[in-house]
Amino acid sequence: MSVIAYDNPKAAALKGAAQGNSVTPEEAEAAVRTLIKWAGDDPTREGLIDTPSRVAKAFKEWFSGYTEDAETVLSRTFEEVEGYDDIVLMKNIRLESYCEHHMAPIIGRAHIGYMPNGKVVGISKLARLVDIYGKRLQVQEKMTAQIADTLTKVLDPLGVAVVIEAEHQCMSTRGVHKHGVDTLTTRFTGVFKENPDMEARFFKLIGR
Repeated sequence: MSVIAYDNPKAAALKGAAQGNSVTPEEAEAAVRTLIKWAGDDPTREGLIDTPSRVAKAFKEWFSGYTEDAETVLSRTFEEVEGYDDIVLMKNIRLESYCEHHMAPIIGRAHIGYMPNGKVVGISKLARLVDIYGKRLQVQEKMTAQIADTLTKVLDPLGVAVVIEAEHQCMSTRGVHKHGVDTLTTRFTGVFKENPDMEARFFKLIGR
């Protein structure tokens, strides 16, 4: 097996995803059949015969974030905002991701706010930003930072606030089996980090 090093990690991830990391659909399906056998079932029985292809297709959807560049999605901005200079906020954005340690679902909500600095981005793009980073193998802390850092880099706002609250199925369906427990992570920059009143206002707006 050969290993190719890329100077740009983002380009490497997108290139690898676009090429399926040189794994064919047939190889992916064979891997699923192996896991079914390892779990103790027969992949050739009627109910499971098409499962490998379904799982391979599902993986393409669940991990589609690897094929998208978040900065490109945010690149179209608007400056005709009539001098608007207050918080832009989207709350309760549904989050669906997968834990990179057990590949178990992470289900929750993201709240994203920023203080414009002369330009804004289409609100649907904030939801797409959550999907792009969510539809990858993730650690919630890293995902929170990625969302905030990308907004900061592309929009250059006066401040960014990101809060994610999610339940990790790797903890609720295995291991300690603790249900109904949310993990909350935050990332504040600029005015949201420097001004406690702005941070408090953000939490009030998202109902926390």
